[in-house]
Amino acid sequence: MIDSAVGGFGKYILETAEETGQFAFLVRSTVGWMTSYRIEWRQTLIQMVRVGVESLPVTAMTAFFTGMVLALQTGASSKHFFNEPLFVGTVVSFALVMELAPVMTAIVVAGRAGAAIAAELGTMKVTEQIDALYTLGTDPIRYLVIPRFIAFMVVLPLLTVASDFTGIWGGYLVAHAKYQIPATVYWHDIIDQMEIRHFVHGFLKTFVFAAVVSLVSCFKGVTTRGGAEGVGKSTTAAVVISMVLILVLDYFATAVLNAFGIT
Repeated sequence: MIDSAVGGFGKYILETAEETGQFAFLVRSTVGWMTSYRIEWRQTLIQMVRVGVESLPVTAMTAFFTGMVLALQTGASSKHFFNEPLFVGTVVSFALVMELAPVMTAIVVAGRAGAAIAAELGTMKVTEQIDALYTLGTDPIRYLVIPRFIAFMVVLPLLTVASDFTGIWGGYLVAHAKYQIPATVYWHDIIDQMEIRHFVHGFLKTFVFAAVVSLVSCFKGVTTRGGAEGVGKSTTAAVVISMVLILVLDYFATAVLNAFGIT
C-alpha cells in the first residue's frame, strides 16, 4: 500500500516536472518567434475575430448584469445603513474597472475561446496534422501558437474596456430605475472619484491574463494524447488551469501594481 502510494506520488511529480519543462520550452519558442518578427498575420487576424469579436456578446452581457447586481447590492446596503442609496456609481465603477471586469472577462474568454483553442489544437495533434506541419518544414509554434497568443494580447484588453462600459451602464439602469438616483449624481460619483491610475490598474492585469490563457490553452492542445478522450481531457484541463491561474495571478498582479502605486 505504502509502496504504491509512494510510486504514484513519484509518477505525479515526474509528470508535473515534464509538463513544466515542455511549457517552459513553449514559452521560450513563443518569445523567440515574436522577436524574429516572422508572424502569420493572416492567421492572427482570423484568431482576433474568433477570440475577440465572437466573444464580445457574452462578455458584454456578463459585465452588464454584474454591474446591475453591484448597483442593486450597493444601493440596498447603503440604504440599510444610511437610509439613502449613496455612492452607487463610485462602488460600481471601482469594483468593475479595477477588479471584476478584468477577471470575469478573462474567465469568460478562457471558457469560450480558450476551450475552443485547446480542442482545435488537440484534434490537430491526435489526427497528426501537427506532425504533418513538421514534415512540411513549418514550425507549429509559429503557425499555430503565435497568432493565438497575439490575438489574446490584443483583444482581451479591448474586451475588458468594453466590459467596463457595459457594466457601468448596467449599474446606472438599476440605480436610476430602482433607487431613483439621478443621472447627474451617478455619473458625477464616477467622474469625481475615478482617476486614470484606477483604470490602468485593471487594464494592465488583462495582459497577464491574456498571456496565461493563450499559452495554457495552446500548450494543452499541442500536447494532447489519447484520441478523442484525450481531446476532452485537454480541453477541460486548459479551462480549469486557466481559471485557477487567473485568480492566483490576480492577487500577485494586484500586489505588484499596489507596490508601484498603481492603485
